[in-house]
Amino acid sequence: MIHQNLQDAINQQINQEFTAAYNYLAMSAYFDTQNLEGFAVWMQHQHDEEQAHGMRLLRYLQDRGGEVVLEGISSPRREFSSPLEVFQVSLDMECENTASINQLYELATQLNDHATKSHLQWFLDEQVEEEKSVEDVIALLERVGDDTAGLLYLNDKMGERTAEEDGSSA
Repeated sequence: MIHQNLQDAINQQINQEFTAAYNYLAMSAYFDTQNLEGFAVWMQHQHDEEQAHGMRLLRYLQDRGGEVVLEGISSPRREFSSPLEVFQVSLDMECENTASINQLYELATQLNDHATKSHLQWFLDEQVEEEKSVEDVIALLERVGDDTAGLLYLNDKMGERTAEEDGSSA
């Protein structure tokens, strides 16, 4: 049986993962309204990935005999000033998620729960990839600036992302 404090913290992380998925879905919808289908596809993959992360934690909690408690999710932000702002918001969200997973890992360490620490190691590694991928897009968007042709080129490249590349089946 999993410690109650750890169960509560994992439930919070599950909610955070599903909240991130919901936010990425809204970002995808925003890009779709801007006729930037490639960016929309990229964000849809992010949504799928975050949803898979939430499910991975949910199943783990169930496997450990814990009770899953799903909370409500607030409406996500729908308006942005630019593609760059969307990705900056995304990076902030990923950094918050990294900090939360780090705290969860620390709690598992304090409670001497090696199984949870082992399970969370995958998430720690994944967050490095998540932050880097968003940082890379931000750097490209900053380089493109107000160049419409550059933005459209990036849009095309972003649409080439596949589920196999991002491991959303995890």
